[in-house]
Amino acid sequence: MYIHERKDWPKLHWNSEVLAGLLADVRHRQGRLLGQMQALGFGLREEAVLQTLTEDVVKSSAIEGETLDPEAVRPSIARRLGMDTGGLKPADRNVEGVVEMMLDATRNYDKPLTAARLFDWHASLFPTGSSAMRRILVAAWRDDSDGPMQVVSGPVGRARVHFEAPAAARLEEEMAGFLA
Repeated sequence: MYIHERKDWPKLHWNSEVLAGLLADVRHRQGRLLGQMQALGFGLREEAVLQTLTEDVVKSSAIEGETLDPEAVRPSIARRLGMDTGGLKPADRNVEGVVEMMLDATRNYDKPLTAARLFDWHASLFPTGSSAMRRILVAAWRDDSDGPMQVVSGPVGRARVHFEAPAAARLEEEMAGFLA
């Protein structure tokens, strides 16, 4: 049974007492890190931000099975942060799209998440309207024309299904609830 098939979906439950302690610990560590960052000079602080964002983009892409060269991601981020990019190799459009989406998500975290914003992210990730050798529906909710959306692993014919997403017919309603 997938999470979206549970009778209490999407009403999720958690133990606030357990989470409160964990969140307090993270916030404490975050404060210590920010304090240490303040002690660094501007140049070192800027370099630390660039390094952290580069790692975030590379590692987030790796989760999706996309291997990005950090040396291609770094100049794209540096340029957007107004840093000197002399001597760094230019990024390709796939890297540019991932960086654009990631910076919008992290720098504009306080702006409302909307369908239009999600669609803009999607369009920046797939500027050609394809993923590998397949055409995909960009900047719109998916359809089920190729069957249900699944997360799989293993060889074709013996692939293991780890997750199957809700049917496309449910997406608009599910996303409206999520965004609300």
